[in-house]
Amino acid sequence: MSIPAVSVTAPVGQAIARVKQVLFRPFDLGRWFIIGFCAWLAGLGQGGGGYNFRLPGSGHHGSADFQQGFDHVRDFVAENLYWIVPLAAVVLVFILALWVVFTWLSSRGQFMFLHCVALNKAEVAVPWSRYAREGNSLFRFRLVLGLVSLAVMLPILIVSGVKAYRMFVDGWNGGGVMALIGLGLLLVLIVITLAIVGKLLIDFVVPIMFLHQKTCVAGWAELRPLLAARVGSFVLYFLFQIVLALAIVLIVILAVLITCCIAGCLMILPYLGTVLLLPLLVFRRAYSLHYLAQFGVEFTAFPPVAPPPLAGPAPAAQY
Repeated sequence: MSIPAVSVTAPVGQAIARVKQVLFRPFDLGRWFIIGFCAWLAGLGQGGGGYNFRLPGSGHHGSADFQQGFDHVRDFVAENLYWIVPLAAVVLVFILALWVVFTWLSSRGQFMFLHCVALNKAEVAVPWSRYAREGNSLFRFRLVLGLVSLAVMLPILIVSGVKAYRMFVDGWNGGGVMALIGLGLLLVLIVITLAIVGKLLIDFVVPIMFLHQKTCVAGWAELRPLLAARVGSFVLYFLFQIVLALAIVLIVILAVLITCCIAGCLMILPYLGTVLLLPLLVFRRAYSLHYLAQFGVEFTAFPPVAPPPLAGPAPAAQY
């Protein structure tokens, strides 16, 4: 396969131009809210949060307090299993059902947002129905990938938690620490692998499905030769994505500081935050599309630009 030179910097200017074309020429607030809805749907359930755990006390006294508290919790659970187990099962089923619904909506939303950015249209109903087959195929793939990830990571987390608790109670030892480090590195490797798969899926497989009306598995099969032919280019793509992510974070921080945290408060609001961040989201989507378009006309998601009309013959001079 003959592939022309691929650049990671050229799509930056093209993506910025696309943002201007989609959102600012002309500026239409109603259009922003429509495209923002598609972008919000595409990112549904993909947000994250930070959790800070703090153990009370320190040293031997802290260990004793922790052990005493753990014993109380264990006794309480043992005495109330008759209602804790059903409640935990209901909560677990609810969380899983919510994840399935969010994953399905997000999978459909990926094609809706891509439709708006690639074709410069602000539509909801049309892409929702047009790409139903592709969206459902993406949903099934992501569902299986999520369940496999859970099946792989959950045992590692459980073993790590048990080992850490035993060492906290019985005292730290070299063998246990090395085991925890090994499990931690394995977990990091799995997370990085899943992140790469997810990035390839959204940035390239989804556009291929969008362009060629393929299922998710068929989209991966079409992407595989490109990956094999240009491994270095895709590695550079991922490295440049880190640079772009840092730049986007810096822009968001500056916006929050300049507006005295007003923008930050709006950004955390569902949907409205997405509308506020829409230029950045359109840029990210357009960047991956322009990068993929470098691999050939068959991977170009943007419609061809109509040539300017030819000038007619000059009118005859009148005397």
